[in-house]
Amino acid sequence: MYVGPPESADGATDRPDEPGRQSPRSATPRLSRRTVLGAVGVGAVGLTAAATTVGVVATRPDRPNNIVEFRGDHQAGITTAAQDRLHFVSFDVITTDRAELTRLLRDWTLAAERMTRGLETYPNGATGLGQYVPPSDTGEALGLSPANLTLTIGFGASLFTSNTAGDRFGISVHRPEALVELPAFAKDELEPGRSGGDICVQACADDPQVAVHAIRNLARMGFGVVSVRWSQLGFGRTSSTTTTQQTPRNMFGFKDGTANIKAEDTDLLDKWVRVTPNDNHRPAQWMTGGSYLVARRIRMHIERWDRAALSEQEIVVGRSKDEGAPLGQTGEFDAPDFHITNGSVPVIARTAHLRLAHPDNLNGVQILRRGYNFTDGSDGFGHLDAGLFFIAYCRNPHT
Repeated sequence: MYVGPPESADGATDRPDEPGRQSPRSATPRLSRRTVLGAVGVGAVGLTAAATTVGVVATRPDRPNNIVEFRGDHQAGITTAAQDRLHFVSFDVITTDRAELTRLLRDWTLAAERMTRGLETYPNGATGLGQYVPPSDTGEALGLSPANLTLTIGFGASLFTSNTAGDRFGISVHRPEALVELPAFAKDELEPGRSGGDICVQACADDPQVAVHAIRNLARMGFGVVSVRWSQLGFGRTSSTTTTQQTPRNMFGFKDGTANIKAEDTDLLDKWVRVTPNDNHRPAQWMTGGSYLVARRIRMHIERWDRAALSEQEIVVGRSKDEGAPLGQTGEFDAPDFHITNGSVPVIARTAHLRLAHPDNLNGVQILRRGYNFTDGSDGFGHLDAGLFFIAYCRNPHT
């Protein structure tokens, strides 16, 4: 949910300005963005370049036959109407043979094109190749619809230049200038085993089994060439990417992504999401029309949040919980007024997410968000390991 500076639960009790406010129960901790957001990137952190070699922009949820075409001017899965389920995976490239990697990427392209149309990775691959050979499709999607499956593929900085292997594939000259490893922010608690990677694949679908089948088969095909570094399942999209979709809710129960860039906002997409020819030197022009993907696994302290009063929750977010309206307004899509005060206190607190994430406080910068909720069982201490798998697409991750 939070796009502002990463913060973590460090025992701090700072809170938004609200004079005279008393917690209804002494056992209820005071709330702030810091106390309810776990360390940003406790899991996945990455920056990848998503090129335009495949995919098509689809802007309607009523796509015929539940098919999103794989090939097109832009990769599917960015401005495509956000599906309900996610399986995101990051791969390490373990081969040193450029020809092997090239061959795998071509095979992936053909398989992805088939899977997004509801087909097996290879004709009759699940059962028709004989009793004494491994199937070339794992089969769990047999009989299922395509479920609007999209497969969005990106390349990490380490694919072009590795700290340990250097220019291992002879492609460092083609690395876009903005494609560098993300720095760690204050309060981050990053796990190396769930950060970074050479190649990422974002599989989104309206059927979780379809998304999992797609990632499983790409991993199967990559045996000996790539290995899974980390992956993340997500449910319940936390953003709308077209004007035809209603705004969803995150694990805090608030509407999320109200002001997100939509597929219909072509001018904003060109300005803030899609790379232009002027953004790169000649060898990196393959990125023109593509985008940079930033993924961050944000754990939320659900138990602390659930013990907070509604008024405290709304102060932290800066919106009403029912309608999603900015505090001081009545409608979800009303423009926030950061100058309204209650006496000398701003109605939208200085530390509210709405204020901190608003373009007015970010030099006008906007991003396209495409995140998902997640819950991964317990943290081992009786607390839910749940939160937001934040995904954003942008033209320049450094702005």
